[in-house]
Amino acid sequence: MNDQSMPFFASGVDPGPSFVELLRRVAPHDLPGGTGAAGAGGSDPALFPPLTHATTVVAIRFADGVVMAGDRRATSGMAIASRRIEKVFRADDHSGVAFAGVAGTGSEMVKLFQTQLEHYEKIEGETLSFEGKANQLAQLVRGNLPAAMQGLVAVPLFAGYDDRRGRGRVFSYDVTGGRYEETDFQTNGSGGVHAKNWIKASWREGMTIDDTVDLALRALFAAADEDAATGGPDLVRRIFPTVAVIDASGYRMLADDDIERRANAQLGGREEGAGL
Repeated sequence: MNDQSMPFFASGVDPGPSFVELLRRVAPHDLPGGTGAAGAGGSDPALFPPLTHATTVVAIRFADGVVMAGDRRATSGMAIASRRIEKVFRADDHSGVAFAGVAGTGSEMVKLFQTQLEHYEKIEGETLSFEGKANQLAQLVRGNLPAAMQGLVAVPLFAGYDDRRGRGRVFSYDVTGGRYEETDFQTNGSGGVHAKNWIKASWREGMTIDDTVDLALRALFAAADEDAATGGPDLVRRIFPTVAVIDASGYRMLADDDIERRANAQLGGREEGAGL
């Protein structure tokens, strides 16, 4: 016999459209990562520790392609879970995917997306169209909706070079799998709003690769100044944002030495031995 009962609300009391928010009000112990003592309106933190979250990622279109970048910090509650997490990945030869949200969910989504694109190419003998790739990722996000409603949210950015159109393209998503093409750039994650404001103030049509990479780094540095969950450049440990360039030549990651040089120049430090 189930001793759980449905909550009832008095006339005029609106429980709201969000089931997750309703759970937070009436049964927070049923949410993953819930806090508080067991039996006192919360779950045991030893049994349900805070989830690891990846934070800020950006995608910016330039004259001949796109730049994708992400900081390296992951958080678990108020603690730093990792200083070297990867949030930007190669999807195939001419596209990349980055995610913000629950790290385990996002990582599995990326791996499945990569496998699906590779499988299609092997079976069909050609790559999926750019819209097809974007749609495939949307289906994966939509498939995660039940888990997202329990707090396991991971939302990607997808970007790359569309050889059929001869230009870079950027797509963003919402938690339901909604797919939206962005004209010029997009950001995601807890520091995304700060990074986006910085990009919006400086982006212009026809930017070069170098200018776009520098803009992506400046946006991440600005986000790190405002958002505790976003990691800035660590010149002591030599931990720098992940940056990928995608154009007609394909997907390529920039070397740490290149990112370090750019970071030193932007932060006004010395080329060697600079510290924060």
